[in-house]
Amino acid sequence: MSNGIRIPSVSGAFYPAEPDKLASMIDRYLAMVSPRGDTPRPKAIIVPHAGYIFSGPVAATAYAQLRAFRDSITRVVVLAPAHRLPFRGLAVSDAKAFRTPLGDIPVDAETLKNLKQKPFVATLDAAFDGEHSLEVQLPFLQRVLANFTLTPLIVGHAEPEQVREVLEATWGGDETLIVISSDLSHFLDYDAARERDAKTTRAIEERNPAAIDFHDACGRIPISGLLLAAKEHHLAVATLDLRNSGDTAGSRDRVVGYGAYRLA
Repeated sequence: MSNGIRIPSVSGAFYPAEPDKLASMIDRYLAMVSPRGDTPRPKAIIVPHAGYIFSGPVAATAYAQLRAFRDSITRVVVLAPAHRLPFRGLAVSDAKAFRTPLGDIPVDAETLKNLKQKPFVATLDAAFDGEHSLEVQLPFLQRVLANFTLTPLIVGHAEPEQVREVLEATWGGDETLIVISSDLSHFLDYDAARERDAKTTRAIEERNPAAIDFHDACGRIPISGLLLAAKEHHLAVATLDLRNSGDTAGSRDRVVGYGAYRLA
């Protein structure tokens, strides 16, 4: 972090570091998604977080749903699982803004201040160091939305009910979008991954977090918390895309699953 701004950790690795190349790549993925005239306003999306060449086309199917609401979504809450640092609860950052090659995104400091009143939410900037799961969502948001504030949270060893409580505290109205960052199965062969990811997708569609295990999705905990909230708010789940790295840019012997979902 530099002067209160969180500097990107995986720029140049998971996505291009050059602004023009990054914008062009994202726009190309978005252009591959056919516009839908009857798109409902998403309250939440679930999107993958691998390198863009692997999961970018899948993530774009969810982010394309936001284009019609570019000017009206002004607040984004992102919950992403921890991969590098083990800790309990949910972590927030002291940063005033998060930087990507496309510019700086201001942090909703007032919301984070309120969240830190909860005993399981704490400032832990180390949780964001080198963590890709939240960072890779930011350039997509910058391309599809106009001006927005960011409420960034890394989810460690937490209970789905704690995630649900955080979501309720940040739910807001039509101005607020919730983004859950998660890949699906990891390192199965192509056919086994398709079978497991289809099962996980059914659980998400049925809003049944109890049917999702740690081996089904690295973001199981934030997904589960969202599904609990979705039941209370009567949100319907739509599967937008379901593929894996064997479909996008990798071999088929050991793949990672990617799903994109809209909750509205």
